[in-house]
Amino acid sequence: MKVSLIVSDLSGGGSVRAFLLAQVLKILNYKVEIIGFNYGKEIYAIPPSGISVFSIIGTNYPDFLGSAQKALQQLDGDIIYAVKPKPTSFGVALLKKFSSRRPLLLDMDDWELSWYGGSEWKYRPSAKQFYRDIFKKDGALRFPDHPLYLTWMENLVRKADAVTIDTQFLQQRFGGVYVPNGKDTAMFDPDKYDPESSRERYGLSKYRILMFPGAPRPHKGVEDVLLALDILNQPDLRLVIVGGNPYDDYDDKLIQKWGHWIIKLPKCPVEVMPEIVAAAHIVVVPQRDTLTSRAQFPLKLTDGMAMAKPVLSTRVGDISTILDETGYLVDPGCPEQLAEKIQLIFADLEQANNCGKKARKRCVEKYSLEAMASTLADVILRL
Repeated sequence: MKVSLIVSDLSGGGSVRAFLLAQVLKILNYKVEIIGFNYGKEIYAIPPSGISVFSIIGTNYPDFLGSAQKALQQLDGDIIYAVKPKPTSFGVALLKKFSSRRPLLLDMDDWELSWYGGSEWKYRPSAKQFYRDIFKKDGALRFPDHPLYLTWMENLVRKADAVTIDTQFLQQRFGGVYVPNGKDTAMFDPDKYDPESSRERYGLSKYRILMFPGAPRPHKGVEDVLLALDILNQPDLRLVIVGGNPYDDYDDKLIQKWGHWIIKLPKCPVEVMPEIVAAAHIVVVPQRDTLTSRAQFPLKLTDGMAMAKPVLSTRVGDISTILDETGYLVDPGCPEQLAEKIQLIFADLEQANNCGKKARKRCVEKYSLEAMASTLADVILRL
Protein backbone atom coordinates (compact mmCIF):
# COMPACT_ATOMS: atom_id res chain seq x y z
CA MET A 1 0.00 0.00 0.00
CA LYS A 2 1.03 3.60 -0.60
CA VAL A 3 0.69 6.60 1.69
CA SER A 4 0.68 10.09 0.19
CA LEU A 5 1.68 12.81 2.66
CA ILE A 6 0.72 16.38 1.78
CA VAL A 7 2.64 19.33 3.25
CA SER A 8 1.44 22.93 3.21
CA ASP A 9 4.87 24.49 2.70
CA LEU A 10 8.05 22.55 1.95
CA SER A 11 10.08 25.63 2.80
CA GLY A 12 8.59 25.68 6.31
CA GLY A 13 8.98 23.63 9.46
CA GLY A 14 6.10 21.27 8.62
CA SER A 15 8.36 19.40 6.23
CA VAL A 16 10.47 18.09 9.13
CA ARG A 17 7.50 16.32 10.75
CA ALA A 18 6.46 14.99 7.32
CA PHE A 19 9.93 13.52 6.72
CA LEU A 20 9.81 11.91 10.17
CA LEU A 21 6.39 10.34 9.52
CA ALA A 22 7.61 9.13 6.13
CA GLN A 23 10.52 7.32 7.80
CA VAL A 24 8.11 5.66 10.24
CA LEU A 25 5.78 4.58 7.42
CA LYS A 26 8.72 3.04 5.56
CA ILE A 27 9.51 0.97 8.66
CA LEU A 28 5.92 -0.29 8.36
CA ASN A 29 6.64 -1.27 4.73
CA TYR A 30 4.41 1.33 3.09
CA LYS A 31 5.37 3.07 -0.11
CA VAL A 32 5.62 6.75 0.72
CA GLU A 33 5.52 9.96 -1.29
CA ILE A 34 5.49 13.53 0.00
CA ILE A 35 3.62 16.17 -2.00
CA GLY A 36 4.03 19.78 -0.98
CA PHE A 37 3.89 23.39 -2.07
CA ASN A 38 6.95 25.58 -2.49
CA TYR A 39 6.70 29.36 -2.37
CA GLY A 40 9.97 30.21 -4.07
CA LYS A 41 12.28 29.29 -1.21
CA GLU A 42 14.59 26.33 -0.78
CA ILE A 43 13.26 23.29 1.07
CA TYR A 44 13.49 23.92 4.82
CA ALA A 45 15.10 20.58 5.59
CA ILE A 46 16.98 18.12 3.42
CA PRO A 47 14.86 14.95 3.01
CA PRO A 48 16.24 11.67 4.37
CA SER A 49 17.61 9.36 1.71
CA GLY A 50 14.96 7.23 0.02
CA ILE A 51 12.10 9.67 0.63
CA SER A 52 10.40 10.86 -2.57
CA VAL A 53 9.33 14.53 -2.57
CA PHE A 54 7.10 16.08 -5.25
CA SER A 55 7.18 19.88 -5.17
CA ILE A 56 4.42 22.10 -6.60
CA ILE A 57 4.80 25.85 -7.05
CA GLY A 58 2.66 27.53 -4.40
CA THR A 59 0.53 30.54 -5.27
CA ASN A 60 -2.08 32.78 -3.67
CA TYR A 61 -5.81 32.71 -4.41
CA PRO A 62 -7.28 32.47 -6.96
CA ASP A 63 -4.25 30.94 -8.71
CA PHE A 64 -3.84 28.48 -5.85
CA LEU A 65 -6.83 26.54 -7.15
CA GLY A 66 -4.67 25.47 -10.10
CA SER A 67 -1.86 24.44 -7.76
CA ALA A 68 -4.34 22.48 -5.66
CA GLN A 69 -5.56 20.66 -8.78
CA LYS A 70 -1.99 19.51 -9.49
CA ALA A 71 -1.71 18.26 -5.92
CA LEU A 72 -4.99 16.35 -6.19
CA GLN A 73 -3.74 14.58 -9.31
CA GLN A 74 -0.50 13.62 -7.53
CA LEU A 75 -2.23 12.35 -4.37
CA ASP A 76 -2.64 8.75 -5.50
CA GLY A 77 -1.89 6.91 -2.26
CA ASP A 78 -4.21 4.33 -0.73
CA ILE A 79 -4.13 6.54 2.37
CA ILE A 80 -3.86 10.35 2.39
CA TYR A 81 -1.94 11.86 5.32
CA ALA A 82 -2.21 15.65 5.77
CA VAL A 83 0.46 17.39 7.84
CA LYS A 84 -1.02 20.39 9.69
CA PRO A 85 -4.69 21.48 9.56
CA LYS A 86 -4.17 24.10 6.85
CA PRO A 87 -6.13 24.67 3.63
CA THR A 88 -2.92 23.92 1.69
CA SER A 89 -2.60 20.47 3.25
CA PHE A 90 -5.72 19.33 5.12
CA GLY A 91 -8.06 21.30 2.85
CA VAL A 92 -6.65 19.68 -0.30
CA ALA A 93 -6.65 16.28 1.43
CA LEU A 94 -10.34 16.67 2.33
CA LEU A 95 -11.18 17.28 -1.32
CA LYS A 96 -9.32 14.08 -2.20
CA LYS A 97 -11.13 12.14 0.54
CA PHE A 98 -14.57 13.26 -0.64
CA SER A 99 -13.82 12.62 -4.32
CA SER A 100 -12.03 9.28 -3.97
CA ARG A 101 -13.33 7.80 -0.67
CA ARG A 102 -9.74 7.20 0.43
CA PRO A 103 -9.09 7.29 4.18
CA LEU A 104 -7.60 10.51 5.51
CA LEU A 105 -5.19 10.93 8.40
CA LEU A 106 -4.40 14.36 9.85
CA ASP A 107 -1.24 15.11 11.80
CA MET A 108 -0.92 18.12 14.09
CA ASP A 109 2.43 19.12 15.55
CA ASP A 110 1.57 22.78 16.24
CA TRP A 111 -1.41 24.86 17.22
CA GLU A 112 -1.47 26.96 14.07
CA LEU A 113 -3.64 29.72 15.54
CA SER A 114 -1.14 30.19 18.38
CA TRP A 115 0.99 32.21 15.96
CA TYR A 116 -1.86 34.75 15.80
CA GLY A 117 -2.82 34.90 19.47
CA GLY A 118 -4.84 31.70 19.74
CA SER A 119 -8.56 31.77 20.50
CA GLU A 120 -8.42 35.53 21.03
CA TRP A 121 -7.88 36.12 17.31
CA LYS A 122 -10.95 37.38 15.47
CA TYR A 123 -11.47 38.60 11.92
CA ARG A 124 -13.73 41.66 12.08
CA PRO A 125 -12.88 43.94 9.16
CA SER A 126 -14.83 46.94 7.99
CA ALA A 127 -16.69 46.50 4.69
CA LYS A 128 -13.97 48.52 2.98
CA GLN A 129 -11.18 46.42 4.47
CA PHE A 130 -12.99 43.21 3.61
CA TYR A 131 -13.19 44.34 -0.01
CA ARG A 132 -9.46 45.11 -0.02
CA ASP A 133 -8.58 41.78 1.60
CA ILE A 134 -10.39 39.92 -1.18
CA PHE A 135 -9.81 41.98 -4.30
CA LYS A 136 -6.43 43.69 -3.88
CA LYS A 137 -3.56 41.78 -5.43
CA ASP A 138 -1.84 41.51 -2.05
CA GLY A 139 -5.07 41.27 -0.06
CA ALA A 140 -4.81 39.30 3.18
CA LEU A 141 -7.53 36.82 2.25
CA ARG A 142 -5.65 35.86 -0.90
CA PHE A 143 -3.07 34.16 1.32
CA PRO A 144 -4.11 30.47 1.33
CA ASP A 145 -3.30 29.91 5.01
CA HIS A 146 -4.79 33.11 6.42
CA PRO A 147 -5.85 32.61 10.06
CA LEU A 148 -9.52 32.90 9.08
CA TYR A 149 -9.08 29.79 6.93
CA LEU A 150 -7.10 28.09 9.72
CA THR A 151 -10.11 28.62 11.98
CA TRP A 152 -12.33 26.94 9.41
CA MET A 153 -9.90 24.03 9.11
CA GLU A 154 -9.84 23.50 12.87
CA ASN A 155 -13.62 23.17 12.79
CA LEU A 156 -13.23 20.37 10.20
CA VAL A 157 -10.67 18.30 12.13
CA ARG A 158 -13.39 15.77 12.99
CA LYS A 159 -13.79 15.05 9.26
CA ALA A 160 -10.43 13.22 9.29
CA ASP A 161 -10.69 9.45 9.76
CA ALA A 162 -7.95 9.62 12.39
CA VAL A 163 -5.80 12.33 13.97
CA THR A 164 -2.24 12.08 15.27
CA ILE A 165 -0.74 14.71 17.59
CA ASP A 166 2.59 15.10 19.39
CA THR A 167 1.74 16.96 22.64
CA GLN A 168 -0.72 16.74 25.51
CA PHE A 169 -1.77 20.32 24.74
CA LEU A 170 -2.95 19.35 21.26
CA GLN A 171 -4.55 16.14 22.51
CA GLN A 172 -6.61 18.03 25.08
CA ARG A 173 -7.71 20.52 22.46
CA PHE A 174 -8.31 18.27 19.44
CA GLY A 175 -8.19 14.66 20.65
CA GLY A 176 -6.20 12.23 18.56
CA VAL A 177 -3.49 9.62 19.12
CA TYR A 178 -0.17 10.61 20.63
CA VAL A 179 2.70 10.05 18.17
CA PRO A 180 5.72 11.92 19.54
CA ASN A 181 8.59 13.48 17.62
CA GLY A 182 10.86 10.47 17.71
CA LYS A 183 14.36 9.88 16.42
CA ASP A 184 16.18 7.29 14.39
CA THR A 185 18.12 6.01 17.40
CA ALA A 186 20.09 3.56 15.24
CA MET A 187 21.39 6.49 13.20
CA PHE A 188 21.72 8.78 16.23
CA ASP A 189 23.96 6.36 18.13
CA PRO A 190 26.73 7.98 20.22
CA ASP A 191 28.85 4.82 20.06
CA LYS A 192 29.42 5.47 16.33
CA TYR A 193 31.03 8.88 16.86
CA ASP A 194 34.00 10.34 18.70
CA PRO A 195 33.15 13.76 20.17
CA GLU A 196 36.73 15.08 19.93
CA SER A 197 36.97 14.08 16.27
CA SER A 198 33.65 15.80 15.56
CA ARG A 199 34.76 18.98 17.32
CA GLU A 200 38.00 18.97 15.35
CA ARG A 201 36.20 18.42 12.05
CA TYR A 202 33.89 21.40 12.57
CA GLY A 203 36.50 23.74 14.03
CA LEU A 204 35.16 23.54 17.59
CA SER A 205 38.11 21.98 19.42
CA LYS A 206 39.04 25.14 21.33
CA TYR A 207 35.64 25.55 22.90
CA ARG A 208 33.14 24.15 25.35
CA ILE A 209 30.09 23.72 23.16
CA LEU A 210 26.45 24.49 23.87
CA MET A 211 24.47 23.37 20.84
CA PHE A 212 21.08 24.42 19.52
CA PRO A 213 20.53 22.05 16.55
CA GLY A 214 17.62 23.89 14.97
CA ALA A 215 16.11 27.15 13.71
CA PRO A 216 16.20 30.01 16.25
CA ARG A 217 12.93 31.89 16.66
CA PRO A 218 11.92 34.21 19.50
CA HIS A 219 9.79 31.62 21.34
CA LYS A 220 12.66 29.13 21.35
CA GLY A 221 14.65 31.15 23.88
CA VAL A 222 18.07 31.23 22.23
CA GLU A 223 18.44 34.82 23.45
CA ASP A 224 18.22 33.55 27.02
CA VAL A 225 21.20 31.25 26.46
CA LEU A 226 23.19 34.13 24.98
CA LEU A 227 22.30 36.31 27.98
CA ALA A 228 23.47 33.46 30.21
CA LEU A 229 26.80 33.44 28.35
CA ASP A 230 27.04 37.18 28.96
CA ILE A 231 26.56 36.51 32.66
CA LEU A 232 29.19 33.75 32.74
CA ASN A 233 31.58 35.68 30.47
CA GLN A 234 33.88 32.68 30.00
CA PRO A 235 35.80 33.05 26.69
CA ASP A 236 35.90 29.34 25.80
CA LEU A 237 32.10 28.92 25.78
CA ARG A 238 30.27 28.99 22.45
CA LEU A 239 26.69 28.48 21.28
CA VAL A 240 26.61 26.47 18.04
CA ILE A 241 23.47 26.96 15.92
CA VAL A 242 22.89 24.36 13.21
CA GLY A 243 20.89 25.23 10.11
CA GLY A 244 19.50 28.60 11.06
CA ASN A 245 16.14 30.29 10.60
CA PRO A 246 14.63 30.25 7.07
CA TYR A 247 11.73 32.56 7.90
CA ASP A 248 13.29 35.99 8.48
CA ASP A 249 16.48 37.80 9.57
CA TYR A 250 16.27 36.77 13.23
CA ASP A 251 19.60 34.90 12.99
CA ASP A 252 21.32 38.03 11.71
CA LYS A 253 19.95 40.06 14.61
CA LEU A 254 21.31 37.52 17.10
CA ILE A 255 24.71 37.54 15.41
CA GLN A 256 24.83 41.35 15.32
CA LYS A 257 24.37 41.49 19.09
CA TRP A 258 26.03 38.26 20.27
CA GLY A 259 28.26 37.20 17.39
CA HIS A 260 31.21 36.75 19.76
CA TRP A 261 29.37 33.80 21.37
CA ILE A 262 27.81 32.25 18.25
CA ILE A 263 29.16 29.73 15.74
CA LYS A 264 26.69 28.99 12.95
CA LEU A 265 26.91 25.77 10.95
CA PRO A 266 25.02 25.30 7.67
CA LYS A 267 22.01 23.01 7.40
CA CYS A 268 22.87 19.44 6.48
CA PRO A 269 21.22 16.11 5.65
CA VAL A 270 19.77 14.26 8.63
CA GLU A 271 22.40 11.57 8.12
CA VAL A 272 25.12 14.11 9.04
CA MET A 273 23.37 15.50 12.13
CA PRO A 274 24.54 12.76 14.56
CA GLU A 275 28.18 13.61 13.85
CA ILE A 276 27.46 17.31 14.47
CA VAL A 277 25.51 16.71 17.68
CA ALA A 278 28.36 14.47 18.86
CA ALA A 279 30.50 17.62 19.03
CA ALA A 280 28.26 19.19 21.71
CA HIS A 281 29.04 19.18 25.40
CA ILE A 282 25.47 20.30 26.17
CA VAL A 283 22.35 20.42 23.98
CA VAL A 284 20.22 23.44 24.91
CA VAL A 285 16.45 23.64 24.34
CA PRO A 286 15.53 26.88 26.17
CA GLN A 287 11.84 27.22 25.14
CA ARG A 288 10.03 30.29 26.42
CA ASP A 289 6.54 29.97 27.88
CA THR A 290 4.26 30.92 24.98
CA LEU A 291 1.13 29.43 23.44
CA THR A 292 3.21 28.23 20.52
CA SER A 293 5.82 26.58 22.75
CA ARG A 294 3.26 24.78 24.90
CA ALA A 295 1.82 23.11 21.81
CA GLN A 296 5.20 21.90 20.51
CA PHE A 297 7.41 18.85 21.00
CA PRO A 298 10.90 20.28 20.30
CA LEU A 299 12.78 17.92 17.98
CA LYS A 300 16.04 19.16 19.49
CA LEU A 301 15.21 17.29 22.70
CA THR A 302 15.47 13.91 21.01
CA ASP A 303 18.60 15.02 19.12
CA GLY A 304 20.34 15.43 22.46
CA MET A 305 18.71 12.47 24.19
CA ALA A 306 19.50 10.01 21.40
CA MET A 307 23.14 11.12 21.36
CA ALA A 308 23.40 10.72 25.16
CA LYS A 309 24.13 14.41 25.68
CA PRO A 310 23.27 16.42 28.78
CA VAL A 311 20.09 18.27 27.77
CA LEU A 312 19.43 21.67 29.34
CA SER A 313 15.84 22.81 28.82
CA THR A 314 12.92 24.65 30.42
CA ARG A 315 9.71 23.70 32.21
CA VAL A 316 7.37 24.38 29.30
CA GLY A 317 4.67 22.14 27.82
CA ASP A 318 5.60 18.45 27.76
CA ILE A 319 9.34 18.95 28.20
CA SER A 320 9.46 17.83 31.85
CA THR A 321 7.54 14.66 30.97
CA ILE A 322 9.68 13.93 27.92
CA LEU A 323 12.95 14.19 29.84
CA ASP A 324 11.57 12.64 33.05
CA GLU A 325 14.57 13.58 35.21
CA THR A 326 17.13 12.56 32.59
CA GLY A 327 18.01 16.19 31.82
CA TYR A 328 18.43 19.59 33.45
CA LEU A 329 15.49 21.98 33.76
CA VAL A 330 15.14 25.67 34.59
CA ASP A 331 12.24 28.10 34.55
CA PRO A 332 11.52 29.65 31.13
CA GLY A 333 12.93 33.09 30.41
CA CYS A 334 15.54 32.92 33.20
CA PRO A 335 19.10 33.49 31.89
CA GLU A 336 20.42 33.50 35.47
CA GLN A 337 19.16 29.96 36.07
CA LEU A 338 20.59 28.84 32.72
CA ALA A 339 23.96 30.29 33.69
CA GLU A 340 23.86 28.40 37.01
CA LYS A 341 23.00 25.09 35.31
CA ILE A 342 25.73 25.54 32.68
CA GLN A 343 28.23 26.06 35.50
CA LEU A 344 26.86 23.03 37.35
CA ILE A 345 27.09 20.74 34.31
CA PHE A 346 30.66 21.70 33.46
CA ALA A 347 31.68 21.41 37.12
CA ASP A 348 30.89 17.67 36.96
CA LEU A 349 30.72 16.75 33.29
CA GLU A 350 31.09 13.03 34.06
CA GLN A 351 27.88 13.02 36.09
CA ALA A 352 26.15 15.06 33.39
CA ASN A 353 27.22 12.55 30.73
CA ASN A 354 25.84 9.72 32.88
CA CYS A 355 22.56 11.64 32.93
CA GLY A 356 22.80 11.80 29.14
CA LYS A 357 23.16 8.03 28.96
CA LYS A 358 19.91 7.66 30.90
CA ALA A 359 18.29 10.07 28.46
CA ARG A 360 19.51 7.92 25.57
CA LYS A 361 17.94 4.83 27.14
CA ARG A 362 14.63 6.66 27.62
CA CYS A 363 14.74 7.91 24.04
CA VAL A 364 15.20 4.37 22.68
CA GLU A 365 12.28 3.10 24.75
CA LYS A 366 9.82 5.98 24.26
CA TYR A 367 10.89 8.12 21.31
CA SER A 368 12.51 5.88 18.71
CA LEU A 369 11.13 5.46 15.19
CA GLU A 370 10.17 1.93 16.21
CA ALA A 371 8.10 3.22 19.14
CA MET A 372 6.37 5.67 16.78
CA ALA A 373 5.80 2.89 14.25
CA SER A 374 4.09 0.66 16.81
CA THR A 375 1.55 3.39 17.61
CA LEU A 376 1.03 4.48 14.01
CA ALA A 377 0.49 0.88 12.89
CA ASP A 378 -2.43 0.63 15.32
CA VAL A 379 -3.90 3.90 14.02
CA ILE A 380 -3.75 2.72 10.39
CA LEU A 381 -5.09 -0.72 11.29
CA ARG A 382 -8.21 0.91 12.77
CA LEU A 383 -8.81 2.71 9.44
